Amino acid sequence: MNDELLCEVRDAALYLTINRPQRRNAITPAVLQGICDGILRANRDADIRAVIITGIGEQAFCAGADLQTGTSFTFDYADPYQGMANLFRCARQSTVPLIARVNGACMAGGMGLMAMCDLAVASESAVFGLPEVKVGLFPAQVLSVLQHVVPRRRLTEICLCGEPFSAREALAAGLLNYVSEDLDAELDRLLARLLNKSPAAIRRGLYTLKHVEAMSFEQSMAFTESQIGLFALTEDAREGQLAFREKRQPMWTGR
Repeated sequence: MNDELLCEVRDAALYLTINRPQRRNAITPAVLQGICDGILRANRDADIRAVIITGIGEQAFCAGADLQTGTSFTFDYADPYQGMANLFRCARQSTVPLIARVNGACMAGGMGLMAMCDLAVASESAVFGLPEVKVGLFPAQVLSVLQHVVPRRRLTEICLCGEPFSAREALAAGLLNYVSEDLDAELDRLLARLLNKSPAAIRRGLYTLKHVEAMSFEQSMAFTESQIGLFALTEDAREGQLAFREKRQPMWTGR
């Protein structure tokens, strides 16, 4: 991809690693574009079953925008589609699960990268926060991916006070699936539970989950009525039910 974002396929997972340790893995346009490109690649490649987003080293997952540049919030205002917003749109459309491997400080825009993922695992030493108000800003774009993850009153406090909080507090707030002293072992356990399931069911299932979130009850019922019929038409559905009856492990095709 580029020097600022490392890309590696391990088994059925694509690892995207922000490689800016000198700047606490802060975001740049190249990082945003690289992550977006990686997600798009995963959605085109049936052999990739998950995307892992993380940061290099043990100090930081992502510190957010690189304020040292002085240009982090300078945009072409004639362009209605900006880098971070485009990445959030890309993540929203992904039917390959995105997993945040939070290896250290997860601040500001880094919280957005974590929250846009479908699942998140963090180390015990990880620290979280939205400190934008301390420099006269506000985590406006991040709200789009955080508002359905964190309860409203907790989200308001995090945004308005700008104070850091621990991984255990993030877990209690619903931001994380797991916190562990052995981050990679926990991630491997999660991946193992994910990768032995039907690829077709997971891809269409994520599509369904993301669409019903913004629907009213009646809209979601009408939509899911049609979706359940499509699930049943897949090869994986037929194989899964046959394997259940024959008391054996299914052989997934992903179709």
